[in-house]
Amino acid sequence: MIGKWKSKMRQWLTNQMELPADVVADLPRITMIGHIHIYIENHRGLLLFTDRELRLLLKNGQLLVKGESFSIKTILPEEILLEGKISQVLYLEE
Repeated sequence: MIGKWKSKMRQWLTNQMELPADVVADLPRITMIGHIHIYIENHRGLLLFTDRELRLLLKNGQLLVKGESFSIKTILPEEILLEGKISQVLYLEE
């Protein structure tokens, strides 16, 4: 019951106040430039990084990025810029 109420309240805020859905729902914002750069905002922490895989914690799950020759160009508490050859971006639900 409370979950439905929260969902309706988020929807109302998004519509009435014209706030972006990612801000209201605490969702990640992912920006890709081709298959060589990916910029991810609003994550909850770095779980795993190798030259072929990046795994980030999200509010409701994880984000998995696969590819090769990865390097982190920028890392901040809630933002990360990854460079390399990106082959897959997967959302893993809890």
